[in-house]
Amino acid sequence: MNRPASLLPAGPLLLAVLIFAAALSRVLPHPPNFSPVEAVALFGGAYFARRGWAVAVPLLAMFASDLVLGLANGGIYWNYFASAGYLLVYACIALSAVLGFGLRGKVGAGRVLGYSLAGSLLFFVLTNAGVWAFGALYPHTPAGLAAAFAAGIPFFQWTVLGTLFYSALLFGGFELLRRQLPALRAQTA
Repeated sequence: MNRPASLLPAGPLLLAVLIFAAALSRVLPHPPNFSPVEAVALFGGAYFARRGWAVAVPLLAMFASDLVLGLANGGIYWNYFASAGYLLVYACIALSAVLGFGLRGKVGAGRVLGYSLAGSLLFFVLTNAGVWAFGALYPHTPAGLAAAFAAGIPFFQWTVLGTLFYSALLFGGFELLRRQLPALRAQTA
């Protein structure tokens, strides 16, 4: 009996499911910026064999979670979609997926930690500089940029903690699965 071919083999399909599940965890109560944003991007970049999927799946997963958050939270969240901040967050996701390419075939606790910290720093710098550059909240001066970064520091700790938590969950959980299911090794490296 022939089985129908799926769009993605089991390994990449599992990666996509893990990424979407992590992204949708954003609907659960959490501290500000404690989210899987950077972790799902790094994870996708590290494991999807096709670079296009490595970038597209985390972007689609975060978009799906943004839609769910928009439906759940209404008006103010929908305004987010029309802001420059929205585009900056998605640029960070794409850049972090590309950053995750550096983990391909070299995933280890120390490297994941380093890449997670780098992704968190990338997110902090780009989003806070974007608030300064594209918003009216801070004057467009060096002092205004410094104020934007200073205002972001309390959120940065949660970004780092969220990225580390979700990276440990995704990378660690997937490595455990790969040890139990050897077929995943060849399809996703």
